[in-house]
Amino acid sequence: MTVEILTPEALLFKGEVTGVTVPGAKAPFQLLDHHAPIISILTSGEIKLYEGKKELKTIAITGGTIEFNNNKAVILVE
Repeated sequence: MTVEILTPEALLFKGEVTGVTVPGAKAPFQLLDHHAPIISILTSGEIKLYEGKKELKTIAITGGTIEFNNNKAVILVE
């Protein structure tokens, strides 16, 4: 899947991963390749990007939104 993580000032990450974990409004959740479409609010926590079982990158956020559609996640964060 393709993931883009953006702030109002910069592009923090753009690339291909096999999974992403985000801090959802009620609890953290994970998206894997070809997940069903979703839009969600994110709370304070960490976004974790994975390639297979290996964690590629962790990004701390204070909140934001995620939209996942057509195997692409766009994450807007504060």
